[in-house]
Amino acid sequence: MNNTKKGGPLAGLRVLEIAGIGPAPFCGMLFADLGADVVLVDRLKAGAEDLDLGAQSISNRGKRSIAIDLKTAEGVQTVLGLIESCDALIEGMRPGVMERLGLGPDVCLARNPRLVYGRMTGWGQDGPLAHAAGHDINYIGVSGALWYSGQPGEAPMAPPSLVGDIGGGAMYLAVGLLAGVMNARTTGKGQVVDAAIVDGSAHMMNLLLALKAGGHFTSERGASLLDGPHWYRTYRCADGRFVSIGSLEPRFYRILLEHLGLAHDPDFAGPYDASRWPRLHERFTGIFATRTRNEWCELLEGSDACFAAVLDPDEAAGHPHMAHRAVYSRIDGVLQANPAPRFSGTPAAPLAAVPRRGQHNEAVLRDWAAAA
Repeated sequence: MNNTKKGGPLAGLRVLEIAGIGPAPFCGMLFADLGADVVLVDRLKAGAEDLDLGAQSISNRGKRSIAIDLKTAEGVQTVLGLIESCDALIEGMRPGVMERLGLGPDVCLARNPRLVYGRMTGWGQDGPLAHAAGHDINYIGVSGALWYSGQPGEAPMAPPSLVGDIGGGAMYLAVGLLAGVMNARTTGKGQVVDAAIVDGSAHMMNLLLALKAGGHFTSERGASLLDGPHWYRTYRCADGRFVSIGSLEPRFYRILLEHLGLAHDPDFAGPYDASRWPRLHERFTGIFATRTRNEWCELLEGSDACFAAVLDPDEAAGHPHMAHRAVYSRIDGVLQANPAPRFSGTPAAPLAAVPRRGQHNEAVLRDWAAAA
């Protein structure tokens, strides 16, 4: 399968991805989803400690795979030859690894001065922790992004991988690469993009930091506008499932109380009085425990009470709204989210399969050599 001829707003963009884990492959998937020709430089075989998901590696969908031994001079020269005809490179190694392989930024930019060299790490390319091992939970712990995640009095807990690896990592690398490519097309000069999860996840905090500066957030978990009120919580229902409430603005709060039959209950007046939140949270806990999740959906879903059921991924795929927008698909039996965002003029092509390791060696070397 030749993935160079596919739709999407990034059709014609060539991206070389050095195989790695976590946010770097996700960033490559995002580019492939949007039409870029993403070539994955795979190892000849999976390492003993690699989590090799094979055909279930959703983050490799739509890419082309070449298998190269980067520990050989021949392998390095092959990659450098590919770099001559690509727009961007993605690597997620620890600082210094690419340099030791002979594929550091200086070498690569010498071969292709227009190259945008994307580096994806947790801690960044420099600093006291730059060479330490870590994962999503560590990076967002240090950046401050983990602090407000979790219920009052309990240990902080964030959705696995979403805040750090994907939000603060892959997405910021994608924006950085696109900005670099735009600049290179104007100036003819490439550059290095240092995308660190600690940087990106800290940057994501700016809305909360603005609320904190305005007096709406404190450093005490469970005492601020978005993590303390009874009207911004999840609640367990009679069937053990959960619903979410986010009635932040007064008009939405009034609609919620009307649906719950509490519009004239004086106990629920003054929604921004933090001293009343613990008691009203207990009352809401009791109220939502009286009906099943589906019963609450029948009463509240689609209203302006800012309500939604809390669904697991399989349930989410079948939800009427998600199904209408075709948010999820099953490819070869694997549930996965479809490309986002959507484009009216250059829609993405149908999802492509996950490549086999080394499947496209001959095709990539032929196609990219011709384009150099």
